[in-house]
Amino acid sequence: MSVAPSVLDVHTPFSSFVIVHSVTQESLQSLYDKLTHKVHISYHGERVGPGWLKYEFNGSIWDLEDDSDYTIFVWRQQQISPPEDDPAAPSSSVSSTSASMTTAVLPRNPILHLHDPHQPLPIPPDYQNASYYVFHPSHQKIHSSARSNRSTKSKSTIRKDNRSKSIKGQDTEDDLKPSFKQAFDKFHGENGVRTVMGSIGPVQNVRMLLKAGYRHVYISRKFAQENGFIPDDAAPGLYGYSGLVNIGTWPISLTPSTVPSSLPDAPPAHASISSKRPKQTKDNSKGPKPTLMTVYLSEEPHFDVVLGRSFIERRQIRLTSVDPTDVVCLDTGEKIECELVILKDGRGEIVTVT
Repeated sequence: MSVAPSVLDVHTPFSSFVIVHSVTQESLQSLYDKLTHKVHISYHGERVGPGWLKYEFNGSIWDLEDDSDYTIFVWRQQQISPPEDDPAAPSSSVSSTSASMTTAVLPRNPILHLHDPHQPLPIPPDYQNASYYVFHPSHQKIHSSARSNRSTKSKSTIRKDNRSKSIKGQDTEDDLKPSFKQAFDKFHGENGVRTVMGSIGPVQNVRMLLKAGYRHVYISRKFAQENGFIPDDAAPGLYGYSGLVNIGTWPISLTPSTVPSSLPDAPPAHASISSKRPKQTKDNSKGPKPTLMTVYLSEEPHFDVVLGRSFIERRQIRLTSVDPTDVVCLDTGEKIECELVILKDGRGEIVTVT
């Protein structure tokens, strides 16, 4: 009697079929050629190649991409069933003869799963082949049970956290954040940026960022347009986006504080003024001291005015880490009204100002 041909069962997300192929006598390229011809219509003439084939072994899905993978695939198939040329392998005649005595177990055909990795898998209401490993009921059952276990564990953990937090009076949402995120929020929540009140040019009561991380004095484009520092029709090429643009020298003054400074070496308020300019008139001594500074146009979105190192050095501003709001201008001895500001976006996330 004739011997049954060596065949492979092939499952795609859309259909299943069988091809004649000997895994021990034919190569991987020969397998690619046969499969390309077989699925020519389904995959619009695309050639089957690396990334298209997968197989199952010991409950896991494995790739079949190159000759090394193919050698391992052949070896694993031989572990499952005897080689095709093994005399001990059950044949159809042996099976039919012994059928009356015992039920012979025929060797299972090797199974391959084929799909173009560049094409999406079908989704309902399109047909899904249940024999394809992704849509196989056992595969979906494992994944659904894993999702269920994760969901149950998460819910129980959340309920437990809620009970503990209701006792401690803590916020559940904050506790669910990663530890590094909590540390980040805590650090920046306690360390805002220094802002001072003052005037620049003709504009009064402007909140300004005081930060040595910037080099010059900057004003935002929107603030400059609203207050006449640049024309309303400023466009690229005309006060445009061509780097920092010098818009001239403007007087800047800061609002002094009524509270004395805690710095031990800070001079008393107005001591420098009286010693340096004893003959100053009444009109000139009124109000905070203006300082002429070169101002640049920038695209800073958070603050209208940024006072950088050039201003800090000109006014000899002294800061202390003990009290971040204790800001003293050593050129006049004035303590400046200062507030710490913590910026947050629309989602409540802290915005860091570097």
